[in-house]
Amino acid sequence: MVACKVENNVPKGYWRNWVKMTKGPKSRRTQFQPGQCMQCEAPACVAACPVRATYKRSDGMVVIDPKKCIGCGNCLTGCPYGARFRNPDTKLAEKCNYCEHRLLRGEEPACVTTCPTKARVFGDLNDPESTVSALVKKERLVQVANRRVNTKPRIYYTAWTAQLDWPKEPTLPGNIHLPVSFWK
Repeated sequence: MVACKVENNVPKGYWRNWVKMTKGPKSRRTQFQPGQCMQCEAPACVAACPVRATYKRSDGMVVIDPKKCIGCGNCLTGCPYGARFRNPDTKLAEKCNYCEHRLLRGEEPACVTTCPTKARVFGDLNDPESTVSALVKKERLVQVANRRVNTKPRIYYTAWTAQLDWPKEPTLPGNIHLPVSFWK
């Protein structure tokens, strides 16, 4: 979250991605649910944009053209995941774009690069040789669809179960930098 914030100069109080922490009323177990733009197959935000500033690229990525955006906010209310915000400085809509500027340089998004446990994986679902495609084939994955409207999200999550063989002590890479100091 911090790497994304620093890399994309996201204003204080706003996030392009987040992690919600929940605890059931009778459960002692805390659950974490990451969130961001779901890069939907049928994005409601695209339909909501009156000037076509939000659009779906030929590779399937949903992006915002800041030169066309008029800051009306229709895409904010159109997104069933709450994944957009209006930048208080520019007054334009923003959301996760997988660090598009990094992708153009052949780099992965900041959140993927800094994740110490490598829980985030990025790749092209259309490329059968990609790591992501292999995970989709091999793992039991789930998608988080909004109950009101199924926009066919293209973000996948691992469906962890109690049968997993967890290590007794988690191991992390030896040289982990704090995301803020790493990205600055």
